[in-house]
Amino acid sequence: MKQKKLNSEKEDQPFSVNKAEDSSGFLLWQVTSIWQREIRNSLEPLELTHSQFVLLASIFWLTLQGKEVTQIILSEHTKIDPMTTSTVIRTLISKGFVDRREHSSDTRAKSVRLTQTGEKITKTAVKIVEQFDKEFFFALGKSKSDFNSKLQKLLMQRESRNYKQSI
Repeated sequence: MKQKKLNSEKEDQPFSVNKAEDSSGFLLWQVTSIWQREIRNSLEPLELTHSQFVLLASIFWLTLQGKEVTQIILSEHTKIDPMTTSTVIRTLISKGFVDRREHSSDTRAKSVRLTQTGEKITKTAVKIVEQFDKEFFFALGKSKSDFNSKLQKLLMQRESRNYKQSI
């Protein structure tokens, strides 16, 4: 009778792991939740949300790379959906950190760029976030570049899959 109950429990078990710590997705969720919460706390004195920071830093980064930044380029670069990107950009414009201009070659698009105030707060925020990341990821030691490579591999796999699904 006991054996039948154990077999039945195994059949009803929806999980493929015996311990939650063996689930890559759950571990990623836990680490990401802690990382985001602590980043949010780090940016709080600047009155920036994490999404606002990511978009400001990305505008700055892409501009330094010589790109004319549009909301679509930002959305693709950050993996923030286009609607959220648009909403956050409007907030950054209202804060005086970003402005919109006519795109130099595409009359349908608008370019976004940092204002002087936006550049100043972005530089400050980047220093804070880079110091935080340095401390947060310190435990990885010399394996940090391998960790980053694996994250990039996951990103490429998902982008490739999404591309194939859109065809």
